[in-house]
Amino acid sequence: MQRRTLITAVGAAALAAHPALRAQAAWPQRPVTLVVPSAPGGTTDFTARLVADSLQRALGQPVVIDNKPGASGNIGNQFVAKARPDGHTLLVAYSGFQVGNPHLFPNAGWDPIKDFTPVVMMTRAPQVIAINGNLKANTVAELVAFAKANPGKLNYASSGNGSIQHIAGELFKQLTGTFITHIPYRGAGPAVQDLIGGQVDLFITTPASVVQHVKSGKLKALAVSSANRLTALPQVPTATEAGLKGFALDSWFALYGPAGLPADVVQTLNTEIGKILAMPDIKRRAEEAGTTVEFMSPAQLGDYTRKELEHWGKVIKSAKITAD
Repeated sequence: MQRRTLITAVGAAALAAHPALRAQAAWPQRPVTLVVPSAPGGTTDFTARLVADSLQRALGQPVVIDNKPGASGNIGNQFVAKARPDGHTLLVAYSGFQVGNPHLFPNAGWDPIKDFTPVVMMTRAPQVIAINGNLKANTVAELVAFAKANPGKLNYASSGNGSIQHIAGELFKQLTGTFITHIPYRGAGPAVQDLIGGQVDLFITTPASVVQHVKSGKLKALAVSSANRLTALPQVPTATEAGLKGFALDSWFALYGPAGLPADVVQTLNTEIGKILAMPDIKRRAEEAGTTVEFMSPAQLGDYTRKELEHWGKVIKSAKITAD
């Protein structure tokens, strides 16, 4: 009896000394926080909210969304990279930050491979070329003509230096031979508000950020970067249809945890979110926002992250994009 008591005591002490073991034994033990490294209103935030309620029901614990904008996503990413790997703090990652920032911020304070555990891919979205509703242009050709006739007069927004919006803006300038000033924001939400208000003229971003404003007439959508027109914006031509060949890029949004996230936690999250993404209502909500759900296993997401990191490194280098 004494020997059994001693073994039990030693086992309890070992669990107390290793939080990761406790997480594996009973997870989640408290609310799960989904960190969004940008302000509310963008597709990263949309993706987090798309799955949060259903995930909360599946896990039996509150799922809290914590927006941590700033420093082109580095504040939120660094926060999760340094969090305890117990499954209670996770990152809803935006591809522009996750695989773009490492090439732009050598001292960002986090590494996309070493500091994160891939969990699951969730959504993907093309880019839409959106302009202020009062700008005197209704097509890409008219926008380009106006920009060339007024060099330096137009400006474009992004959700931060090195974001896909930043890359898209520079690609647009290269393809059209125009000069448009870049203005970085702390997320798509604030950028859209200033686009509506006329403080900026152009914003190339994911549809979820602008669909409702295009439908209301506050903004104009001139083209989408997808191969086919979007169900959410059927009247908007593709970039190729609009005469902007070579303008093909999209964003993706995935879930990561800190490095060392227990395998059973990773698998539970992957399985439950996979079920959520397969729900007809979730697919419908994503489609209405110009977004598509996309599922990947942890291993697939890990491989994809490495490939995207290499790909966007080449794009950023060839376009001579800097964090300034």
